[in-house]
Amino acid sequence: MSAPDGWTAVVDLIERVMGDDDLLPSVIAGVRTTVREVAALPPSDIAGHTRALLTAATRALAARRGPTEAELSFVEELGVTRARQGVPIEAVLGAIHVAERAIWARAREVARSEGVGADRLLDARELYDDWAEAVRARLISAHRAAKAVADPLPGGRDAAILRRLLQGGSAAALAVAEAGLPVAGGLWVLVARPGEHTERALREHPPVLCAVVQDLLVGVLSRPPSARVGTAGLAGPAEPDKLAPVQRLAVAALAAAEATGRTGVVHIADVAWVAALTERADLAAVLLDRHQRAWAALGPNAEPVAHAVLAWLECDRDVTAAGERLFVHPNTVRNRVRRFTEVTGVDPAGTFGATTAWWLCRTWLREAT
Repeated sequence: MSAPDGWTAVVDLIERVMGDDDLLPSVIAGVRTTVREVAALPPSDIAGHTRALLTAATRALAARRGPTEAELSFVEELGVTRARQGVPIEAVLGAIHVAERAIWARAREVARSEGVGADRLLDARELYDDWAEAVRARLISAHRAAKAVADPLPGGRDAAILRRLLQGGSAAALAVAEAGLPVAGGLWVLVARPGEHTERALREHPPVLCAVVQDLLVGVLSRPPSARVGTAGLAGPAEPDKLAPVQRLAVAALAAAEATGRTGVVHIADVAWVAALTERADLAAVLLDRHQRAWAALGPNAEPVAHAVLAWLECDRDVTAAGERLFVHPNTVRNRVRRFTEVTGVDPAGTFGATTAWWLCRTWLREAT
């Protein structure tokens, strides 16, 4: 860069403005205050993208060039990210405009002390405008393309918002605001098998956001449902950006409830040990392998024995209740439990033996179907 043309002073000026510790926080505050649609985004999100754009612009000004393909690729990513977060393109462009205005205002303030004349500063601004125009064009096209893919079909608005909510991060914060869900006490996630009655009962607890996602009815509520909504798994409360793992816990709670024959809304904390066992297919396979000979030794009585052990354990070791469930005599239950202990070496009367026996028998029966 040659000093005589005065361009070095322009670059130094921009770099000084960029290095001002107070500038970026002030810009972010202005953006969040002025552009309502991005107010729900974390300041770190806005700051990161703003800093990256400003750095790219400074490099372009220093080299007196337009944007490179690498810079435009970053801009595409920004457009896609904002589209997935549900931020309108007008809001994205508005936020950039607010940031630009604040930065160039600061540049004019310090230009004289840096020895940069008004004409040279105007040249820099015109060069920046050319760079920014190409950036805006790529940003708009990327945002529109991403939005066209993400836009819900008619009647699918709740499902689209719910998917964004379950992504976590800033997308979740915006989705919560769009759905009108209060977050003061945290949010709850309920998962059930799809059904008109279940969905209708769930919607009787407004505010609620619910839709079928991956063949399951998923609802996000500001409080646990008080009415009966069929068999469902529940997890929470949690902050909006933590709902993705909470949904997984709710799914595990539903599976555990179905495995143990529970009905109603079942919180994951009430079936934690069942969920822990049923989620570990690798350990279940090890258990099957260890007791393969026992299953073979039981022969045609293997399934009746497994059913008897499960019923006995799930009826709190009450042979009469287990017999009524299986339509057999209580002594038959006793004999089958005893036979299980003989062939496996697992005593279901003990605490840990009971857990192992339940898991093994459930896995046996699942593999037999």
